[in-house]
Amino acid sequence: PVTIKEEEFNWLLKEEVHAVLKQLQDILKEASRRFSMPTPGMESQLKQENFILGSSTMDQVKGVLTLQGEALTQADINLKVAKSSQVLHFQFRDDKQWKLQQIQDARNHVNQALQLLSSRDESYHFKTGAEVNKLMDAVMLQLTRARNRLTTPATMTLSELATSGLMKMFTPPMPGDVMVNFYINLSKLCLTVYQLHVLQPNTTKNFKPAGSSVLHNPGAMFELNNNRFEVSHVHKVECVVPWLNDTLVFFTISLQLCQQLRNNSLHVSKYWFRY
Repeated sequence: PVTIKEEEFNWLLKEEVHAVLKQLQDILKEASRRFSMPTPGMESQLKQENFILGSSTMDQVKGVLTLQGEALTQADINLKVAKSSQVLHFQFRDDKQWKLQQIQDARNHVNQALQLLSSRDESYHFKTGAEVNKLMDAVMLQLTRARNRLTTPATMTLSELATSGLMKMFTPPMPGDVMVNFYINLSKLCLTVYQLHVLQPNTTKNFKPAGSSVLHNPGAMFELNNNRFEVSHVHKVECVVPWLNDTLVFFTISLQLCQQLRNNSLHVSKYWFRY
């Protein structure tokens, strides 16, 4: 005869697992929709959003960034030069746009999680709790990677930043003593502007090149084309991107659902196998 525990376990494998998988798919489809990747040839239909980056306590840097999905399609930056009242103005060249790799990677991980879930549709019969857990582990891995891409910006050395393609995007061209960087941190779009000065060959300063970092501080040094530079000023401004905030909430809910299903299948299977 089939015991109560065996019935409960079969119900879990047949009914609850698929109900949770459906819920997960619905949430992740919403997350994927937020990233809204256009179909080839339809890029112009993807919504353009303007974000004003500035600080109430600091007016040295102001930026207006245009985000279209994963691409910055325009950047308009005003920089008030330290020690003078001169204002420098830069914007992207018309033929250029900058892909935000973090958004692209996060979207790819969400889509991989969706593929894993759709490979086990309602007609699929799970045979063991271990099989459910294996699927949940794989989905959770993709979701954790997606979240980490948005919460952990890439670190760069100053010389990597100075030679990155981003420096060639602007008109008029960036002067040699200014560098910029864009990145995502949680739900924020961040712009950092570095002002530099050249260290004279006869300087008594102890030259020590800075390592890799998301944000470098004044005093950080680097070498490029036989010249040594020091960061004199750092300006960071940021702005919340509401749909990135939504996706982070979706990731949290999805990871909790995965963990819950994992715990349930583990609990019921352990309980059943004791009988």
